[in-house]
Amino acid sequence: MTTGRRAAVVVVTRDESVRRATTRELDRRYAGDYAVLDCPDPDDAGRRLAGLDLPVALLLGGLGGADPEGLAELRRLHAAAPGSLTVALVRWGAWETARPIFEAQTVGELDRWMSAPEQPGDEEFHRVVSELLEEWSARQGGGFEAVRLIGDRWSPRAQQLRDMFTRNRIPLGSYEADSPDGAALLGSLELPEPRLPVVVLRFRPEHPVLQDPSDLEIADAFGLFTPLATDAEFDVAVLGAGPAGLGAAVYAASEGLSTLVVEPEAVGGQAGTSSLIRNYAGFPNGVSGNRLAFNAYQQAWGFGTTFHFMRRATALTRADGLLQLALSDGATVRARSVVVATGASWRRVGVPELEALAGRGVFYGAAVSEAPAMRGRHAFVVGGGNSAGQAAVHLSRYAEQVTVLVRRASLAETMSDYLVRELAALPNVDVRHRVQVVGGSGTEFLESFVLRDLDTGAETTETGVLFLLIGSEPRTEWLAGTLARDRWGFLRTGPDAVAGDPGGWPLDRPPGLLETSLPGVFAAGDVRSGSVKRVASAVGEGALAVTLVHAHLAGLATAPA
Repeated sequence: MTTGRRAAVVVVTRDESVRRATTRELDRRYAGDYAVLDCPDPDDAGRRLAGLDLPVALLLGGLGGADPEGLAELRRLHAAAPGSLTVALVRWGAWETARPIFEAQTVGELDRWMSAPEQPGDEEFHRVVSELLEEWSARQGGGFEAVRLIGDRWSPRAQQLRDMFTRNRIPLGSYEADSPDGAALLGSLELPEPRLPVVVLRFRPEHPVLQDPSDLEIADAFGLFTPLATDAEFDVAVLGAGPAGLGAAVYAASEGLSTLVVEPEAVGGQAGTSSLIRNYAGFPNGVSGNRLAFNAYQQAWGFGTTFHFMRRATALTRADGLLQLALSDGATVRARSVVVATGASWRRVGVPELEALAGRGVFYGAAVSEAPAMRGRHAFVVGGGNSAGQAAVHLSRYAEQVTVLVRRASLAETMSDYLVRELAALPNVDVRHRVQVVGGSGTEFLESFVLRDLDTGAETTETGVLFLLIGSEPRTEWLAGTLARDRWGFLRTGPDAVAGDPGGWPLDRPPGLLETSLPGVFAAGDVRSGSVKRVASAVGEGALAVTLVHAHLAGLATAPA
């Protein structure tokens, strides 16, 4: 019986004891929501999948022992349930299965692996199952909608809001205004001439309805618009809530420093747009960028960090012995030290016809929020770094075809090996080298774009949707003339901050390793000249910046009045 169940969880193994233990545990915890299918061999599983009237959430396939060809059988069964997650099910201690599992994960032929339950109520088993079901559910969409967004599908502002809500892990329902569901929602809100996009905050008791709201209006309606006291002073003000800024906030607040974080968009920065980061230490199966960032945000918040969302710093000065930050909402923040972790924005493609279509078939980042709309489409990912590779892998789950466009002759120098191998193994992904996007056309939506072969100069016209992830530009324009920057705009730190300008540094001591040309102001993460563009290194720089902040504050305490 499948009546009332959301989906099926299929267990396929010839090992009878593993199959019985696994299905017993699944039935006890999940049978109310999922149909659990117990299949003694792949042929039986194939027949049952063919007649199933439910989507398949998980395919748990035995590997090792009685199932020596388990990986090949899982791949074959996945063709009959393409939306499912494939999971290798192994006995604890079956070390001989490790290398085949890791190789299959690397090339994208296996989603996860897990140990079969060893005893009734095996909580480690259930933790993994719950995480897998959560991931499958997130890919499907639907479920609880804390916020509803109703707008034109390809409106740049609607796309911006979808991306912002998704990156902040806010449960979102997105509706096209001219669809039956969207029109019904607008009708129920009694908005005869609505100003799109319309945002409904369903988690608030009064269900406020916002028409074409600004970011500050959204923050206010969310309850995030908490004015700072006019006399507030912080030990450290952190600019940016990406990995570096969150790392700084966690360590600063946990060590007793009064900490403020100013963030204009969403927690996570560029890393927050990554669908799966597999090379971050401590997450062997990978972790999405926004989950990693949101966990760090909650951690910093729990230690007492004050977060100031939907504002950005616009000027930095020193007055009365304190650093002063002017914010975009007109407020002023005073702090004894500042960590600039504003990160970088995606470099623009520089083609006017394409810039005019941003949010309407041309997207900067946004692969996670826009992926569900790519079903049946050809998605082109422009870029050769890890972010581009992760975007291509994620889009391949939705789009009919994904093509990665790169200027170089190889991805080896710019992309991690595991991603290069995974892209090569995915059947609906291909890579085109030595090409550049040079033109495009469209009115309401991207209709076509022009690719130039960098070796021959030949140009071709392509049709599809563009996702641009072509490097980064530091968010430091507001600091020009205030802090030393390199020729690309990244902040100079340490000895490099005062190189060639020995008279510009006012203290007897040299600048600290991450200190900028202004004492007490530090830079961490992608905004810093010479930084390593990796999430782990950004978090580490944020932590190191706090160590330097302590030294700076100690110096202030002992300085003569």
